[in-house]
Amino acid sequence: MQKFDYIITGAGPAGCVLASRLSEDAGIKVLLVEAGGRDSHPLFRMPAGFAKMTKGIASWGWSTVPQKHMNDRVLWYTQAKVIGGGSTINAQIYTRGNALDYDAWRDEEGCLGWSYREVLPYFKRAEGNERFHDDYHGSEGPLGVSMPRAALPICDAFVRAAQQCGIPYNHDFNGRSQEGVGFYQLTQKHVARSSAATAFLREAMTRPNLSVMTSSEVRRVIVEQGRAVGVEVSRDGATMVMYADREVLVTSGGIGSPRLLLMSGIGPADHLRSVGVKVEHDLKGVGENLQDHLDLSVISECSGDYSYDRVQRIDRTIVAGIQYLLFKSGPVASSLFETGGFCYADRAARSPDIQFHFGQGSGIEKGIAKLENSGVTLNSAFMRPRSRGTVRLASSDYRASPLIDPNYWADPYDREMSLRGLEMAREVMRAPALRSYLLREVLPGASVTGERELFDFACRVAKTDHHPVGACKMGTDPMAVVSPELKVHGVEGLRVCDSSVMPIINSSNTNAPTIMIGEKASDLIRGLPSLPPAVFEHERNERARMSR
Repeated sequence: MQKFDYIITGAGPAGCVLASRLSEDAGIKVLLVEAGGRDSHPLFRMPAGFAKMTKGIASWGWSTVPQKHMNDRVLWYTQAKVIGGGSTINAQIYTRGNALDYDAWRDEEGCLGWSYREVLPYFKRAEGNERFHDDYHGSEGPLGVSMPRAALPICDAFVRAAQQCGIPYNHDFNGRSQEGVGFYQLTQKHVARSSAATAFLREAMTRPNLSVMTSSEVRRVIVEQGRAVGVEVSRDGATMVMYADREVLVTSGGIGSPRLLLMSGIGPADHLRSVGVKVEHDLKGVGENLQDHLDLSVISECSGDYSYDRVQRIDRTIVAGIQYLLFKSGPVASSLFETGGFCYADRAARSPDIQFHFGQGSGIEKGIAKLENSGVTLNSAFMRPRSRGTVRLASSDYRASPLIDPNYWADPYDREMSLRGLEMAREVMRAPALRSYLLREVLPGASVTGERELFDFACRVAKTDHHPVGACKMGTDPMAVVSPELKVHGVEGLRVCDSSVMPIINSSNTNAPTIMIGEKASDLIRGLPSLPPAVFEHERNERARMSR
């Protein structure tokens, strides 16, 4: 019988942070269990390797159920299956969302301790920013954050084009203001991906009190007399049981965490009984409240070799690889999505509600069209969907894929804002600054203009932004799964500590917020006092003035 103080059920961004922080105490024994393998393949380090990731590498291979508000479309649903989780396969974009997102967690969902001022210090603690060191950024943390090294001239043209459409320039989307267009910072260090695995876990794995099991799937959390006491793990066809003296920490991801609770008999009793799972604790909110960002794309053909599509020829691919290995420059040094921004589809919205990602190529992600000639892609995503979906079990067999239903566009407002964002993206791509670079709009295409035509186009090309959150929501209401301390309601010794606890999705990419959740969770678990809430320079100056 193997016993540990803490067992962590997934080596995604939050799991890597927890394993690192908890194992800092040499007297604590920590086990980290990951269903995927090691991140040893060179593609995981190369920034441009992202283009291969959404096509199935290091992924569970899941899809959604037919989306009834999108002509029954079934969407490919990439969820990472590798050390580092999503941070190992994503586009490396470092954004946190809007300050008001986190204030809403506190004010609308009752999550005391999770307002913007209270979570900002945890963002900063994790961050090793090469450019900024101020009220909004840290420069000493393990997570590398840097500026793009391989953006093409067409990226500057895109930034100018967006400004010509009335979107202001913004040099720092994570600073005082989110609105605007500009260059994203990336989770990179020394022109290589800085995943949670490389930033937090690699050094921690040298500690004798941390054990890491890969290619090992947690089948269920073992609950005895209302307390989580361990986990059942499947590895190489064998089943083993590991015990936790203190707590089991669920960090299996936006889909994996609710799935694991359900497999463990923690969730809506009627659903569990319907698939043959023994009910350990009837908790109605498990698998509810699923939220995600949906992407719509405009693809234009270039009038010359202005994008990285030109590298697709095998000889050019080989040269690009050599250039990266020797000089850490060239196409392989690009994450392919390095410029973008935040703007308003609804001017009455409380903060920007559309996010753009400008892709330096076509066919970068699975399901997005690849042009014969060079092309570029502008993705538009509505950031604050009102629709809510579910995660359910198909059967009691842990090998069966979950039933993922984001329920996209169940609320007509989401569809309206998404299509409005698509039209905004088309407008940017037609702006004067891009005219010398672009030949024509291929998708949707000049002939697609009516509302019905745009809807049908959107249903055909829409893809997930890979941001599922909320299906183990934090809060105090009857549908909450965990408390603001991340403890599962009604089960002792069990917490959920990843993106699935977000009560409301943040208005941007979700990697950085998930790392923040891991950082804050590590202090909650260790019983440490919270970091002091953020105070900003203008407030310090005002206090100094008042004291004179």
